Amino acid sequence: MTKYERQGESRKFDPNFKGPIHSRGCTDVLCCILFIVALFGYFAVGIVAWSQGDPRKVIYPTDSRGQFCGQAGTPLEKKPLLFYFNILKCASPLVLLEFQCPTTQLCVEKCPDRHLTLMKAKLGSNEDREYYQQYCKDGVNLTKLSPPEILKDGLCPAILMPSKAFTRRCLPALGTLKGGVVVVGNETTFTDGKGSSINATDVLEASKKSNVVVEARQVAMRIFEDYTQSWHWILLGLVIAMLVSFIFIVLLRFLAGIMVWVMIVLVILVIGYGIFHCYMEFASLKGEPGSDVTIRDLGLQTDFSVYLQIRQTWLAFMIILAIVEVIIILLLIFLRKRIMIAIALIKEASRAVGHVMSSLFYPLVTFALLAVVIAYWAITAVFLSTSNEQVYKVFNNSECEYSRETCDPQTFNTSNASAQCPDAECLFAFYGGETYYHKYLILFQFYNVFLFFWCANFVTALGQVTLSGAFASYYWAFKKPDDIPSYPIFSSLGRALRYHTGSLAFGSLILSIVQVIRVLLEYLDQKLKGAQNKFAKFMLSCMKCCFWCLEKCIKFLNRNAYIMIAIYGKSFCPSAHDAFFLLMRNIIRVAVLDKVTDFLLFLGKLLIVGIVGIFSFFFFSGRIRAIEDAAPSLNYYWVPILTVVVGSYLIAHGFFSVYAMCVDTLFLCFLEDLERNDGSAERPYFMSQNLLSLLNKSNEQAKSLD
Repeated sequence: MTKYERQGESRKFDPNFKGPIHSRGCTDVLCCILFIVALFGYFAVGIVAWSQGDPRKVIYPTDSRGQFCGQAGTPLEKKPLLFYFNILKCASPLVLLEFQCPTTQLCVEKCPDRHLTLMKAKLGSNEDREYYQQYCKDGVNLTKLSPPEILKDGLCPAILMPSKAFTRRCLPALGTLKGGVVVVGNETTFTDGKGSSINATDVLEASKKSNVVVEARQVAMRIFEDYTQSWHWILLGLVIAMLVSFIFIVLLRFLAGIMVWVMIVLVILVIGYGIFHCYMEFASLKGEPGSDVTIRDLGLQTDFSVYLQIRQTWLAFMIILAIVEVIIILLLIFLRKRIMIAIALIKEASRAVGHVMSSLFYPLVTFALLAVVIAYWAITAVFLSTSNEQVYKVFNNSECEYSRETCDPQTFNTSNASAQCPDAECLFAFYGGETYYHKYLILFQFYNVFLFFWCANFVTALGQVTLSGAFASYYWAFKKPDDIPSYPIFSSLGRALRYHTGSLAFGSLILSIVQVIRVLLEYLDQKLKGAQNKFAKFMLSCMKCCFWCLEKCIKFLNRNAYIMIAIYGKSFCPSAHDAFFLLMRNIIRVAVLDKVTDFLLFLGKLLIVGIVGIFSFFFFSGRIRAIEDAAPSLNYYWVPILTVVVGSYLIAHGFFSVYAMCVDTLFLCFLEDLERNDGSAERPYFMSQNLLSLLNKSNEQAKSLD
């Protein structure tokens, strides 16, 4: 097989070819039907999940019977807090394995505020008994039952200690005296009602373990509070990012060459300022107490501002920015000649966007559709994860053959498990079930994730085909803009939905399968974190790397296949074949010119993010004295900054994705133009005069395509 045959046959001149073919038929019909059936199945899963799920399980804590504390319209409406009978049992390793404290848990109106034992309450005043009784199970009468009977049946706690509500749970009111002595309610030790003494330090350890599931919720609540204080400023920052992006795109339309060089210089200056700022912060912390502590010694802290008080953090930032700066400068030096051709391609893309202005607003359609897909997936996932029934298991401290077996709390006290294991309790463990629905719940979750990837990739593919069809109409118009069809975006969108839904679904399906495999590999990687098998870890890392590369290759191939679909109306596989071999026949141009253009557009996004990010940093950190009072008071000022930076990147990416798709489409059309035509009167080039000049080519007809 010759090199010519391996790289496919070059395009032949066709006098009737004038851009995207209008006479086309439906492609990949089987995959279209499969996609529609999968969507109906997705809707069915959502309906079943919504009928079975209960999102309250995410919001409200549950007692030992799985009842919600503080839920409106229930008997526990006025009891919003969860109380632990024996907080010391929460120090058990079982908590880390099953996220459930092996002690009775009760919904209460308020947390106990004083130290009191069951024996003292029994022998004390009526006021003590009434106070103690509110922390016992319903129906318990302290005057009729003896303390041994109460403790044997687990009807009341043996002791009450001063507690405070934290994430709707009553945890000991821990404090620290001078010298680091831990106290609970100003006491270092106290009796447990059974003749033993309890140290406050033991209570501290138990409190930490009992809170292992909700520790992150403290950070989440602070972040949520920061959002409530700064959401309007975040929106303002995102609006500014949108305006800057739009102005940048408009300026590219008229000043593409100048704007690209200004963009390059500004990116270098912005990163340079970042290096300077990090150095100044690094130098200012010299000699400060605690500033020489390393990040490893500091460990994971919920107050992230602590990291900004140590020198190593700023040194790391400075090194990272310096490496990025050096890489950018070296790339610019070695690619300076190709940058001129890339600028010409960007200029041509600017003209195309100028003639198809509606393309700038199409990303809003993509964002809206993606928002619907993400919202549907998230809601379905929540309902699926909360659609289990209450499962009770036997929890105990001593050896017991019934340990961790399923039990019924209504009949547990008269069961064999209670007789053979006196210290065992039947407690709510988790949500599960024995029905067919619950048995296959994991498959529904997997289906939800898979369809999320498929639908999200389909929406992205639809946008790519729509834009590429519109920009191809521009390129193959011999007299621009006279030969450009009316409403190119709507025409291209109509063709994509009417004829090529199956092809888009096919390409999206291939990509989704690879992405789901990557998710499974990440899941396995998390599960094998503590494994000692180094060979298994090595193989898993290799597979993750291979599938990451495969995903990138499929995305690149799909993108170019969609351009061919938009132009020629063929099925996915023939289009992917044509696009691949067209690129292979021009591999040098693809490797250099196209990637240089992508790099320049990336610098544009980086510049917008850098400008908005720097201003948001100075504003939210209160470093602009003129508007210092206007800045909101925050727990973590990096929360709105990070939100604005990520949002700005997404907005800039939305605007520049139009440019990127335009450049890729024009680039493929440009390659086809070179193969189809030779510049003669019968076969003139369709490219602009600027591109002809840079390539040292010309049309025999003295016509400017500008």
